[in-house]
Amino acid sequence: MRWGLTVPLTGVPLRDHRPLISELASLGYTDLWSAEVAGADAFTPLVLASEWDERLRLGTAVVPVHTRGPAALAMSAAALADLAPGRFVLGIGASSETIVTGWNGIAYDPPLARTRDVLRFLRQALAGEKVDGEFDSFTINRFRLEKAPEIPPAIMLAALRPQMLKLAAREADGAITNWLSAADVRQVRAELGDDKELAARIFVCVTEDTEMARNIGRYLIATYLTVPGYAAFHDWLGRGEQMKEMRDAWAAGDRNAAMAAVPVSLIDELVVHGSADDCRAQIDAYVANGLDTPIIAALPTGTDLLETAWALAPTH
Repeated sequence: MRWGLTVPLTGVPLRDHRPLISELASLGYTDLWSAEVAGADAFTPLVLASEWDERLRLGTAVVPVHTRGPAALAMSAAALADLAPGRFVLGIGASSETIVTGWNGIAYDPPLARTRDVLRFLRQALAGEKVDGEFDSFTINRFRLEKAPEIPPAIMLAALRPQMLKLAAREADGAITNWLSAADVRQVRAELGDDKELAARIFVCVTEDTEMARNIGRYLIATYLTVPGYAAFHDWLGRGEQMKEMRDAWAAGDRNAAMAAVPVSLIDELVVHGSADDCRAQIDAYVANGLDTPIIAALPTGTDLLETAWALAPTH
């Protein structure tokens, strides 16, 4: 069984992660996965980790396919694959229009086509091939990596709904998903099939202060699940009516009302919380329903997140 951790931990400087990362494998962790939203980029934490540990698998979850040119993305991936041969997984995804256009000023191409084309380009480029020709969403003129990695990285796709999950099943090495309950894993797995790896970032709040955990979850759910891509994901999962009041309030600009409208039952489904033992048991339920790789995202509760990551280790 795999057991992953999201880095960097919120509020912990990158330079202070070394003692924890050096110990993770001995604690039972198998994976370290970065994120890329508005903090650290996806590659730098893993570059550091590749020097601090030689056992963990390192993955990006995920790098947006719009915010870097295909060649730049291939070069970054090749460099990390060279640093951690056979241990690097390149997770790519469509991200959101807010991040791509609102924050980066880049046109948001149709996400399925762009993700598919970047995936196909990367397969060729990371294998050392010269890429020259038209894709549906861009054209490449005679690009070849100066040094292709000896072991090309596995490539996984961020996937929330059937079309992207089926693309991952056909052409990628697996799928990475997000913001789902343990029970939802079965529906996602059914679309992906049994032959490809399924990873999921799981938000974990280690505290027995239930109200604190729910308040944290309430804010995150109102912020994330009103984004169109996540809203459509939860429509597909059957939660449209459950989330209607929250969405309506958010659309009207009333953020406080939106957070107040998040059902407690939804928070408890989507945010793992309780003691460290309780949290590990809840994560195990995801695995029992078909998840291969849980990626823990430890949420801050005022305690030391380095200690939280240690407490969530599977060997405890």
